[in-house]
Amino acid sequence: MIYLTEMVQLIEQNAEITLIIAGVAVFLLLVMAILIIVNMTQISKLKKKYQQFMGGKEAKSLEQELKDHLDEIDGLISSNKDNKEKIERLNHQIQFAFQKVGMVKYDAFQEMGGKLSFSLCLLNEKDDGFIINAMHSREGCYTYIKEIIAGKCVIILSEEEKEALDMAMQYKL
Repeated sequence: MIYLTEMVQLIEQNAEITLIIAGVAVFLLLVMAILIIVNMTQISKLKKKYQQFMGGKEAKSLEQELKDHLDEIDGLISSNKDNKEKIERLNHQIQFAFQKVGMVKYDAFQEMGGKLSFSLCLLNEKDDGFIINAMHSREGCYTYIKEIIAGKCVIILSEEEKEALDMAMQYKL
C-alpha cells in the first residue's frame, strides 16, 4: 500500500507528463489495433488463395497433381531413352540401305523406239551397290547386273551405265 500511495503522489505532482504518456500509449494502441486489422485481412486473403491453390482441379490436391506430373515425366524420360536407342539402330541400319539412285532410259537398238531399255544404279551411303542394265529388243529383254564397290566397278561400264552411276554418286540426300 505504501507504494500505491507514493505512486498517486508522483502522478499528482507530474500530471502533465502523465497525460502525455497516456496520450502516447493510446496512440500506440490505436496504431497497433489498425496494424492487427490489416494483418488479419491480409492473412484471410492469403488463406483463401492457399486453399484455392491447394484445392486443384476437380478436388485433386496439389500434391497428387505434382505426383502425376512427375510420373508422366518419368514415362517421357523412359520413352525418350527407347527412342534414342531406336534412332541409333536405324542410323546404323540406314548405312546399308540404298539411298542414292541414278537411272538412264535409252534405246538399246536402232530398230526399237520409246526408250524401253534402262540402266538403274542403286548405292548405299558408302557408294556400294549395283547397276542393273535392262536392254529391250524385239527378240526379248536382256538384263545384266554389275557390282559397285566404293563407286567403282571392276567390269567395264557402258555409257548409259556410267551416266547412271554418276547420277547416283551425285544424288543429294
